[in-house]
Amino acid sequence: QVQLVESGGGLVQPGGSLRLSCAASGSIFSIYAMAWYRRAPGKQRELVAAIISGGDTNYADSVKGRFTISRDNPKNTVYLQMDSLKPEDTAVYYCNAVMIVADTNETDYWGQGTQVTVSS
Repeated sequence: QVQLVESGGGLVQPGGSLRLSCAASGSIFSIYAMAWYRRAPGKQRELVAAIISGGDTNYADSVKGRFTISRDNPKNTVYLQMDSLKPEDTAVYYCNAVMIVADTNETDYWGQGTQVTVSS
């Protein structure tokens, strides 16, 4: 069974920092891309940042210069360093991975989500 387990969310004051982690486990052959999405109350889910196997990254305009995505390939783990947090960053953050997994044609996997709240 393949799982994505997120950690690192919480409550932080505006201007503060948080680091999210997402570890993939199970019968994984390869991971093509890992990403973070978020869904704020009353809004649609949006892509925050993504990183592909070669290391190329992509960021939402709203987080460029403040958030950094990175990946530890041997550990099948992706991180999201979030600095200079703003109240509008408040959302549930979801980890996503596009992976080749044993015994299934499924390739798109999601974590359970972790709450990030930016408030004074």
